[in-house]
Amino acid sequence: MSPVPELTTERLRLRALTEGDTDAVVAVFADPEMSRYFAADFSDPAQAHTMVARRLAYAGPEGQGHWAVERAGEVIGVAHLRPSSQLPGDVAELGYFITARHAGHGYATEAARALVDHGLHGLGLPAVWALVHEDNAASRAVASRLGFLDVGSGEHYGAEHRVLVALPTAHGKPHHIELWVPDLARAERSWGWLLGRLGYREFQRWPTGVSWRLGPTYVVVEASPARTAGTHERTRPGLNHLALHVATRAQVDELAGGGSGWRPLFTAEYPYAGGKAHYAAYLENEDGFEVELVALDHPPRREPLTRPG
Repeated sequence: MSPVPELTTERLRLRALTEGDTDAVVAVFADPEMSRYFAADFSDPAQAHTMVARRLAYAGPEGQGHWAVERAGEVIGVAHLRPSSQLPGDVAELGYFITARHAGHGYATEAARALVDHGLHGLGLPAVWALVHEDNAASRAVASRLGFLDVGSGEHYGAEHRVLVALPTAHGKPHHIELWVPDLARAERSWGWLLGRLGYREFQRWPTGVSWRLGPTYVVVEASPARTAGTHERTRPGLNHLALHVATRAQVDELAGGGSGWRPLFTAEYPYAGGKAHYAAYLENEDGFEVELVALDHPPRREPLTRPG
């Protein structure tokens, strides 16, 4: 089984499901009400044991898998975040099951929120999906409280299910980044070229500055009269570099040679100057600002990043 991290909430502990949890999980599903929306009857101990064994045998992407849900040391449910067997594409599907004895206390919402946050923010997934039986009003209410969007319905797991999706929000992400530069025209030439290649579009312009925007985030360059120095030195305290996502490794390759005032850095180690699992290009412009362009389609880095300089 792939390792999953322990997640804690105000009242719950979500930890990796183990073989030692088998009896506790079988007990969770002993109430026939727990199988009301399943094709199988997990109140039958034999079927419940098979279900637990299937969860324990799961091997998938790192950080995804199955969790035991504990309250005060007692296993009160199970939950999962793992590649969907029902939806097309490599998408992550959420599931949460809290024993009927503990229903009505918000535990399902609390556990599910922890997994959604883990998926969207901890793993950087583009979306978390959920399939909820058409008649399961309680579970649909949980998904609604968590901000899932209802995008339709379909035949899944042998019955009609609502197809729900949770997407990342701008919460906690950069609103804007402002760089003070010694020469506005030179900065506009280099930053405008690079940010334009990454999909940014001019956002605002005023006599001493210009900005470019992509989604909720914008980057500003400004020749502010409040500057106290005429140059930027990235090895001094302050901004060392700006790291930006790039959709594919091929696009990183296209930008790696620089252009319009940008020169490549660490070329002998390209594209792994930051580590063997970190596909990136490093550029520096005429004013000494460094950018790191990181491929999104490379497997996520788990070891500490090696900064080349």
